Amino acid sequence: MNIAITFRHMVGTDAVKQYAHDKVAKLQRFLRQAMTAQVTLSVEGLDHIADVRISSGSQQFHATVRSQDMYASIDKVIDKLDRQIEADKTASMAKKRGGTSAAEFAAEASEAAEGRARD
Repeated sequence: MNIAITFRHMVGTDAVKQYAHDKVAKLQRFLRQAMTAQVTLSVEGLDHIADVRISSGSQQFHATVRSQDMYASIDKVIDKLDRQIEADKTASMAKKRGGTSAAEFAAEASEAAEGRARD
């Protein structure tokens, strides 16, 4: 697990850095492969922006949140990523469950072969 945290237009404190690191690290338990995360925390005017990009194998996730508080931005971006990861996991499970099993596929293939042999 590799998490890089970048601060833009603000002074990065250890407390914010540790908070962001801990929150992003918790997402690893939902992913099958080791993740690489790029966290960018910035301030524009009165808005605190948290931008997180996660890659885990071939999966890519990205979320950005603006709010008045940096900790709230981090929490909201983690919630967004959690929903994205859960949706991806649910979709892949639905694909697996909706497909034909090896036995069904073999039965269909043998029926098709018998049908061609009769013709």
